[in-house]
Amino acid sequence: MIILGIGGILGDAATALLKDGELVAAVEESKLVRRRIRWGGGGEMPEQSIVTCLDLAGVTPAQVDAIAIVRPIPETGFHLKLRAQFPASRIMVVEHHLAHAASAYYPSPFDEATVLTLDRGGDFRSGSLWQARGTQLTLDQEQFLSDSLGDLYGRVTEFLGFNANEDEHKVQWLSASGDERYRDLFLEILCLSDSGPRIDRSFFSTERLSHGGFGARLYDRLGLKDGEPIPEAMRPHVAAGIQKAVEAAAIRMAGHGRNLCLAGGLGLNALLVSALENHSEFENVFVQPAAGNAGTAIGATLEAWHGAFRQQKRVRLDTVCLGPAYKADEIKQVLENCRLRFRYMITADEVIDTAVAQLNDSKIVAWMHDRMEFGARALGNRSILASPLDPYSTENLNIFIKHREPFRKFAASVPAELAADYFEVGPNARYLSTVGRVRPEQRERFAGAILAGDLVRVHTVERHENPLYWKLLHAAGKSTGLPVLYNTSFNLFGEPLVCTPRDAVRSFYSSGIDAMFVGHFFLQK
Repeated sequence: MIILGIGGILGDAATALLKDGELVAAVEESKLVRRRIRWGGGGEMPEQSIVTCLDLAGVTPAQVDAIAIVRPIPETGFHLKLRAQFPASRIMVVEHHLAHAASAYYPSPFDEATVLTLDRGGDFRSGSLWQARGTQLTLDQEQFLSDSLGDLYGRVTEFLGFNANEDEHKVQWLSASGDERYRDLFLEILCLSDSGPRIDRSFFSTERLSHGGFGARLYDRLGLKDGEPIPEAMRPHVAAGIQKAVEAAAIRMAGHGRNLCLAGGLGLNALLVSALENHSEFENVFVQPAAGNAGTAIGATLEAWHGAFRQQKRVRLDTVCLGPAYKADEIKQVLENCRLRFRYMITADEVIDTAVAQLNDSKIVAWMHDRMEFGARALGNRSILASPLDPYSTENLNIFIKHREPFRKFAASVPAELAADYFEVGPNARYLSTVGRVRPEQRERFAGAILAGDLVRVHTVERHENPLYWKLLHAAGKSTGLPVLYNTSFNLFGEPLVCTPRDAVRSFYSSGIDAMFVGHFFLQK
């Protein structure tokens, strides 16, 4: 049985394909068309991701048994195109938050769980709470758009001078350096109850279209004049206020139990995930790695598999590296067409030894291997790497390559079996979905990656999931005594993660990266 899932059509569009009970492909449209699809600006068929998933699975449109589409979806033109392309397929529509819930629970390691979904909004809802057992999801509670945690977080994002629906991750990391002086203020705005938040609209102005739409009451409570620009020194504390208030809201909405699954755009907030791991009344927490709208494509396939077709076999998420990979001859053709000088390495050991030598020489290294990751985070297949032993690595990555604010720190990749020697972190670090803490004796080594309070973004690498990257980390450890590398996504500012060898070449030569590995091909400046 072959099921194609399409999600995030109005922004962050993606396609996933389930073949005989195995998730074999998942790709975001933006990574293929090389532009970010803004929220509310989509609505077209994600043609390239559909074709790519079919190619990766080795199937034709005629072989697809069912197509599961996540609402909201555009008008009839979309359906007509879909029917023309897949004339023999059964077409079904999956509600937005059901797709989020399915994406979180069904791939989880749990046979029963509470499932919480939280986002800005979809299908006029902004959250839901489900009880899951076996292959059944039962809705307990819904949160509607007017009382959206995600919308309030987006409004504060704009209030702080960032772009709503785009820069919420910046507010998250900015919050790490603030205190909790405004936490109670934002909790007052949220008006939490057992049924969820009921946002107090008296803090907003119906006439203000900028600055998050906040009105005089909020400015007054912050000690500002109405409409006054927020002082720079106040920004991290306001960010911390909304962050801590949303964490408290999510913990209360989740309730209590043994296992918790999380999805929706707020599931991409690693500090929120950490709060649920450490402060909620759950023993175990699993977060869908592609928690945003793209992940609903996976949820749609799984809901069709279990809900429509009544299949009992659970589909585990063994990897999120579900996108395209490129053969040596394909890479070579691109490099030769660009008239580039390169060196081809016969063995993986030669690749690893050369990469370690570059990193030890304080070089910034682009690392592109195997299948592209699905979701917002680079997990060792489309990454930019640097050695933590170079005191300038974070500065160089920020200033000359990523052009990011200094409060946005890089992740530290470490072999999973060695992680406890350096960090305190939970299982969701496998997908960079949470944060950990640096062990006190390791603080100096990781100064460039530490957020406030010894927090650090940790990426634990499993040997079976990414053997080449795992070997690279061990080789770095053998050479330097430290099996840890700083890892950030291989993309330039404002662009999606690189996908093809041509994308990699363009990003490499448009940035301050020193060296690049594309498969077994090595390039340096």
